Amino acid sequence: MNLEELIEKVASGEIKLYQVEKYTNGDKKLATEIRRKALEKKFGIKLENIGHYSIDPNQVIGKNIENMIGVVQIPMGVAGPLKINGEYAKGEFYIPLATTEGALVASVNRGCSALTAAGGVYTTIIDDKMTRAPLLKCPDARRAREVAKWVEENIDYLQREAVSKVTRHGKLKGVRAYIVGNNLYLRFEFETGDAMGMNMVTIASEEIMKVIEKKFSDVRYLALSGNLCVDKKPSAINFINGRGKTVIAEAIIPREIIEKKLKTTPELIAEVNYRKNLIGSAQAGSYGFNAHFGNIIGAIFLATGQDEAQITEGSHGITLAEVTENGDLYISITMPSLEIGTVGGGTRVPTQREALQIMGVAGGGNPPGANAKKFAEIVAGAVLAGELSLLAAIAAKHLAKAHKELGR
Repeated sequence: MNLEELIEKVASGEIKLYQVEKYTNGDKKLATEIRRKALEKKFGIKLENIGHYSIDPNQVIGKNIENMIGVVQIPMGVAGPLKINGEYAKGEFYIPLATTEGALVASVNRGCSALTAAGGVYTTIIDDKMTRAPLLKCPDARRAREVAKWVEENIDYLQREAVSKVTRHGKLKGVRAYIVGNNLYLRFEFETGDAMGMNMVTIASEEIMKVIEKKFSDVRYLALSGNLCVDKKPSAINFINGRGKTVIAEAIIPREIIEKKLKTTPELIAEVNYRKNLIGSAQAGSYGFNAHFGNIIGAIFLATGQDEAQITEGSHGITLAEVTENGDLYISITMPSLEIGTVGGGTRVPTQREALQIMGVAGGGNPPGANAKKFAEIVAGAVLAGELSLLAAIAAKHLAKAHKELGR
């Protein structure tokens, strides 16, 4: 059939959206155009901007997207330079931020300026693990305890007999068992190199389940995720135990920089943080004892091809601010669950890969895992810059003014 006939059949539903590639000899770019034109025909609209892009559908369909019709474009800005004194990120960095929220990039940029003038941000990675928690149904609680004990004592065996068979990069670090009645939840913890690792640990966990079922014939593997992982949902367990990178960024900012660049005082910033981020968040029952981690995490995730749903866990965390004995400001952010990678997933998309290149973290690191850790330190530094700037704006009562000027 000719192109117009094919568009008509897709518009009418005679050919399903996912079937179009069968009629284009595998040409995914043509299939993308056909789906888009079918929607235009069906609804009497024009999708000119959705259809204007540089990404090659042949590279992303089947890896990053299905039923592609084009792209959604989000403006991308850059904040910086931000000086980071990390264990992996050392030097000055520019941070790409994809957002439609006016004033966000300007705010982070202001925070970067103040932190860099103060000598930079100090970053520390506390932990690094990706988790998956399968669910096993056992005959009773005692059997569940027996299985849990065996798993805890056989981590090396499970690495050899299960994990190493499906991944070269994943390593089983440990497990935490949770028993509820006859239900056994095994929260496995993996090292995943430079990948965020969710797919890696999912596949590896399934292989572990096969070994356990073979060992314990009366135990049944019910769900690959028992919701104790916890993926893409706010949770106390991730807030307390962490998931992905657990990272801290901190700085001491001299009083004169606070007064000159941020137009307020260390005392006001510390008080606003205490009463807003700590008391206010406690009253709300929030897992985000911070001003706006999610703003910066979201903008960086969209710019660099991270899993946008994991902005949820990235928004967990605590901002601390206090006046030092010298009258300067100590400020820190603690992020327990920063789930990021520099290989795999959306990091393969050319525009997102270019954003990672701006920070010098695209692709695998040497040694493996070094790029993802460097990226984590840069993200934490950017989040600290955002927290500092917003707290200062609130303390100086400049928040509404900034949004009037830049956000309308």
